[in-house]
Amino acid sequence: MDEDELLAFRERWKQELKKNPKTSGKDKEGYFGHLSKDSSSVHQSTSFWEKQSNASQQTQPTAKDQPEYVSIAEGLLDGRSSPLLDRIEQERTRRKRAPDSDALNTDTRPKKENKCQKLLEQFLQDLNEVNDIPFFDVELPYELALKIFHFLGRTDLGRCAQVSKSWKVLAEDEVLWHRLCLEEGYNNGASISDSPCWKSTLRDCRNTENGVKSNWKNRVGSIRHLQYELGKVLCDVSSCAGLVIAGYTSGDVRLWDTLHWDKSYLHTTHSIRDETPAPYVSHVRVNKTVATAAYENGCVDVWSTETGLEPIHQYQHLRRVHAVDLSPDSPALASASGPDVRVDAPDEKGYWRSRCLVQLPTTVDGVLVVPGRWDFPLVTVWAGESVYLLDSKWKEEQEPRILHYVYGHPVTCVDVSPCRAALGIKSCGWGMNDGGNKIQVYSLETSQCELTVGNSAGDFTCVNLRDSPPHLLVCGNKDRRVRVFDLRTGSSVVSLYAHHMGVTTVQADDWKVVSGGGEGLVSVWEMRIGAKLWEMHNRHPVRHIRFNSSTLVTANIPDEKNPRGACITDDDLTAHRRYRGLICHYDFSMDSSTQDHILPICRSNYTESSGYSYNIGLAMPYDILKGP
Repeated sequence: MDEDELLAFRERWKQELKKNPKTSGKDKEGYFGHLSKDSSSVHQSTSFWEKQSNASQQTQPTAKDQPEYVSIAEGLLDGRSSPLLDRIEQERTRRKRAPDSDALNTDTRPKKENKCQKLLEQFLQDLNEVNDIPFFDVELPYELALKIFHFLGRTDLGRCAQVSKSWKVLAEDEVLWHRLCLEEGYNNGASISDSPCWKSTLRDCRNTENGVKSNWKNRVGSIRHLQYELGKVLCDVSSCAGLVIAGYTSGDVRLWDTLHWDKSYLHTTHSIRDETPAPYVSHVRVNKTVATAAYENGCVDVWSTETGLEPIHQYQHLRRVHAVDLSPDSPALASASGPDVRVDAPDEKGYWRSRCLVQLPTTVDGVLVVPGRWDFPLVTVWAGESVYLLDSKWKEEQEPRILHYVYGHPVTCVDVSPCRAALGIKSCGWGMNDGGNKIQVYSLETSQCELTVGNSAGDFTCVNLRDSPPHLLVCGNKDRRVRVFDLRTGSSVVSLYAHHMGVTTVQADDWKVVSGGGEGLVSVWEMRIGAKLWEMHNRHPVRHIRFNSSTLVTANIPDEKNPRGACITDDDLTAHRRYRGLICHYDFSMDSSTQDHILPICRSNYTESSGYSYNIGLAMPYDILKGP
């Protein structure tokens, strides 16, 4: 039975193959397009495609009569792999033959076309090919295909550009690369017409970022010391957006613009009044538009960094100012003197007004203005075991909102972000049995504790939440360690043994951690591998660290404001540099191949009797040394 079916199949197959007629020599000649000299050959060649289509319709059986395996076999023999290839080939053939078929259908001989007309037709043909973007087995309009490509990254766009000519044009569209450039944080606020090629702009920005990152790791750059000899001892330092402000025991306040290297001598209120002796500067703060300074006598001055050097606002506390903070993104100022807290901000017309004045039960330890609140500033205040939230809409008959309070567990450090607050809590007495000192993270909206991290016997001295990457918190402790916590899981990401006299200040980004210690050491760490990249040492504890992608500002501030014992015959002992304090500005965006841009500490030679030559290979590699 099986042999009979096989024989029947073979007979059927032979009959189907015999049905295909052989093309004549005349058809072959028309197929190759050889035109004869007489006019009848023209009509013969123009009607070739109709003959071919009729012949194919006669030879090919209908879908009803033709078996399925025959169509599959013919498709494999003809080389058809997918409907997309057939459609693309048919479309290209139709467009190429369209102008030729029009010329052949005319009875007269076609006229000689102009060269410009041919170029115009070719240009229109290219535009038609670009407007129809093939997507698998369909062709989409350009706008719809561009919308699909919006979901791709730069790596996927580069791969798509290698598929075809139409996909290359689509993948290199300026709208796509302008969006990628803004999403990665480059040229914020730029319009699409600001750059002729956003793909090249993004590539240049990434190369620059990689070069700066390499300079950070290898400690290659320039360093400047911001000094003011007549200011005596340094009291406080703050920096933001290229501006550095410093206050001194002489009562002077200095402002540096590190982008243009302009130095401003801000005129203080007591200097205008010619008060003697001048009060010490206790606190200074600066943001992009406003700078402020508080003094030992309770006076607070506010300057504009854009309009002039005279104070634009001034008020007086009855006692010494214990804490001052300025919002990093808005002109909102908070100050505390004893138990009194005051919040000032400009109104709609630009006139500074007192928004809030509160008296707390105990002496205030510190204040912080919550960033991102433009209309009504929100201030975080901690005093002893309590942490309060003060709204600028607060009324005298209302009680301050308590964020945290645990009796016998004082707050040692605080930092805030637009939606969270991180508190360093010191455990005392029975609280030590619960695992030691911890950091609690609160939500500013609900005033509820979201997370508790840390388990240390030492007190937390500093915590950084505002400048840290999303979902990360970095803190320093008296137990000499720097810790980074993941706020999503509450686990410790890295723990570094950093400073033997305790950590005083710390900041981190997505790949590095910069910490300062009480011994005057500034250390830069690789977060991923937990290794120290390099360190710099200066006299006095490090009280301020602030860095961005290419610059680093550090300040070593003395604890002793009135030094004694330096020289018996010298009345002004602050003339000695070792008692003044130091502000350092590091710039890692310089060209690493230039000798002048290498840090001075890295340019030690072999003839010096004493010197630090940790990175001596950067300036004098051994392989280029020559003997005498």
